Amino acid sequence: MLNFKTPEIEDKVWVDKCFSNAHSMNCEYVFGSIYLWHTAYCTQIAQYKDFLICRWGKNDYSYSLPIGSGDFKEAVMQIIDDAKSHGQKPKIYGVTESYKNMIEEAFHGKFRYEYNDGCNDYIYNVSDLAELHGKKYHGKRNHIANFKRNYPDWKYEEINEDNIADCIELHTKWIYDKNDNDADYSLEFEAVLAGFENYKKLGYIGGIIRVNEKAVAYTYGEPLNNCCFVSHFEKAPAEMQGAYAIINQEFSKRLLERGFEFVNREEDLGLEGLRKAKQSYHPCLWLKKETAVYDCNN
Repeated sequence: MLNFKTPEIEDKVWVDKCFSNAHSMNCEYVFGSIYLWHTAYCTQIAQYKDFLICRWGKNDYSYSLPIGSGDFKEAVMQIIDDAKSHGQKPKIYGVTESYKNMIEEAFHGKFRYEYNDGCNDYIYNVSDLAELHGKKYHGKRNHIANFKRNYPDWKYEEINEDNIADCIELHTKWIYDKNDNDADYSLEFEAVLAGFENYKKLGYIGGIIRVNEKAVAYTYGEPLNNCCFVSHFEKAPAEMQGAYAIINQEFSKRLLERGFEFVNREEDLGLEGLRKAKQSYHPCLWLKKETAVYDCNN
């Protein structure tokens, strides 16, 4: 039986231990992501032996893969039993190729798979984003050159407790300038605030671009492992040409210095503008993720 609970900061230690066994660069395999979005997605977590299992939703549950060590099939059976106990069809989200093979080996065709390319992760070489070499990044280099020419007093700094308020002010203005009542902005801002309130405890790393001492762009995220970093948020004024490009490059330079080889910039959710922006940085891997649905009649 799975005993689900709301994630708390204190859960980070055992969750991180489970995630250390993951063999995928899936952006969901970091505690900070679970914690940030637990209100928006009604996330609950359960510890089953040495596995972590997440459950999302109120009336229509979906589950994460069991991540950890031990009997994988037994842990998946716990998911199946929990879903059935609520009268629902078992659905496991975020199944990458290697885990799909594990499911098939354990259950031999009892799952079918649903695919939505808006759920795929964009993974980049950090060196590509830091250096922007070659013709494919010509436009990005131009945007950054224009930014530096228009704002010669710009500077970069690490996010810390002394400048978090500036990031929040920037994000608040970003929402205000959108001038609409999109509920997604409120949910995102709630996640941003939850992250800033526990920034140090969650082990986040981030940076700010300032112009004339005023914050005009920020970003933050967290390590997935020693070689891959997950970027959670990146905000800048859309009308300030080059602001997004320069925070991306400057932060990537710092990631490169820290020894990260890859950065996962998460999904595009099927949003055309977001997809175009993510594709413009030329990912080295578009990580395919499927939803495994248990067929009780198979």
